[in-house]
Amino acid sequence: MKIRKGDEVIVIAGKDKGATGKVLRVDPRAERVVVEGVNLITKNIKADQQRAGKESGRVTVEAPLHVSNVSLVEDGKPVRAGYRINDDGTKVRISRRSGKEI
Repeated sequence: MKIRKGDEVIVIAGKDKGATGKVLRVDPRAERVVVEGVNLITKNIKADQQRAGKESGRVTVEAPLHVSNVSLVEDGKPVRAGYRINDDGTKVRISRRSGKEI
């Protein structure tokens, strides 16, 4: 997967199309990412002994998105990512649009 935790991404498909945010979590096995402030859902939480001090009620949280529905963002526009191997042998991600390192 070319998207990592902490990357700035834009949603390119779905109900939140056009929204941007920072990647909070990545699940490579399921090919899903959780983006800050995007794909919000409301969960009903029960009070129990393990969540001492926490009340029951409704909580709004971010749900995972499929990685194909998000793209890295550069200057407010979606950009594809590629790889380049530097002279010292390190592999770095680059922007296909500008050629800069991500």
